Amino acid sequence: MKQEDLTFIMDAHQNHPVKEGKQYRKWDGKTPYYTHPIWCATMIATETTLEEKTREEGVQTLLYHDVLEDTTEQLPNWLSERVKKLIQQMTYEGMAHEMSEIWEKPKEVRLYKLYDKASNLLDGQWMSSAKRNEYHNYTRRLLQDVEQNYGTLNITKLARAILGVKNER
Repeated sequence: MKQEDLTFIMDAHQNHPVKEGKQYRKWDGKTPYYTHPIWCATMIATETTLEEKTREEGVQTLLYHDVLEDTTEQLPNWLSERVKKLIQQMTYEGMAHEMSEIWEKPKEVRLYKLYDKASNLLDGQWMSSAKRNEYHNYTRRLLQDVEQNYGTLNITKLARAILGVKNER
């Protein structure tokens, strides 16, 4: 993560949201939205068992993963074409679209989505019980997929704790 990345993300989410109020997290309406992509990018940086390329691309992908959905900004030119493609593959029109299409995406995209969903569940008390249940089921499927493809990671341990899923391995 470079300073220019952080500056871009903070500005995009704070000053260029797609709609008013979107620059703050739903759970309290005060926490800047940019804390979410920064958390996701920081978490994948701790995954020392991942291949270096997957981890490095993941940091950038997760840092920018909500730019196209939640801001009016475009992706900066300094990102590689591969990272831009990964970000585009993480961008959906809504949750229903995401949940049906994610399984056709590369395994890296599903890995990166697990960070996104785990973070959302951490501050998801704003969700209705029906939405939270749907989110839990979807995140559980992502967790199983990531464990099958990558084994045990810090994010899988955290997702298991959030979901209350015992280690079945």
